[in-house]
Amino acid sequence: MRFSFPLPLALGLLLLAAALAGLSVGSVAFGPGELLSALAGGGDPRIAAILIEIRLPRVLLGIEVGAALGLSGAALQGLLRNPLAEPGLLGVSSCAGRGAVVAFYFGLAALSPLALPGMALAGALAATGILLAVAARAGPQDGGSLTLILSGIALSSLSVALTSLALNLAPNPYAVTEMLLWLMGSLKDRTPGDALLALPFILAGGGMLLAAGRGLDALSLGEDTARSLGVDLLRLRLLVVGGTAAAVGAAVSVSGSIGFVGLVVPHLLRPLVGHEPGRLLLPSALGGAVLVTLADLAIRLIPTPQEVMLGVVTALIGAPFFLTLILRLNREVP
Repeated sequence: MRFSFPLPLALGLLLLAAALAGLSVGSVAFGPGELLSALAGGGDPRIAAILIEIRLPRVLLGIEVGAALGLSGAALQGLLRNPLAEPGLLGVSSCAGRGAVVAFYFGLAALSPLALPGMALAGALAATGILLAVAARAGPQDGGSLTLILSGIALSSLSVALTSLALNLAPNPYAVTEMLLWLMGSLKDRTPGDALLALPFILAGGGMLLAAGRGLDALSLGEDTARSLGVDLLRLRLLVVGGTAAAVGAAVSVSGSIGFVGLVVPHLLRPLVGHEPGRLLLPSALGGAVLVTLADLAIRLIPTPQEVMLGVVTALIGAPFFLTLILRLNREVP
């Protein structure tokens, strides 16, 4: 089934509506006039402070993080030809989170603002490279799916164990609190500087992933066919691996580990683009941004004593979806 109305345009409009809702709705609601006046630098300074310092960074980071995760999930699924590939499920997000924890533990984050995204990017790059090597050995056959998932579980378990060790040996309570943020995932208390810090890495990684679209379309026909069509498979793998590492590493460095976005969004949108990996990339980025922005808005409106962590909400949505997908794939296997 193909979507008659341009899918990216529809998702873009939905994202705009979600962003405006994220700016307007909260413990104190603002009307359109108040919102526009505050964003233009006028109006009540208290309203402007709430919008610029609290709500706007959350909305911007929701868009950035969601786009990075959705786009990375679609690209990994296309490269590995595996519908279960996703940065969080395969351990990429947890390895990036481990890199961020290392930056906190050794005080690197305090020395340079680039240390945190740099260490997160290095962790994501290492995890993606390992998974790529595993996928190359396992091949595209059905058994490769199980091998890939088990490898991702092993990477996630190792990262969680190392992060737990860092928590156990943390020198002060503040370090423990910061590390727990990366483990659970949240956009709370982020600043405009966080959004600006992550943006160049996410844009660079996203550009690399979008550039891989044509190659992913050809790869869906098989490696031999892709080569015959002039696709450089090494370049294609480097684009996806490097792009995923940059985008996911930057996202995790400012939000922590937020799972299942890269699994849920591509699967929901894939039937609308004719199951073409290249055409799925941009809609997955927009869809991921919509999902994270709306999820963050929802947790701000839930009347709980403490704000629910964003990573917890996406896991509650994604885990049942993943189990349903596993059962469906098992039924389709002869």
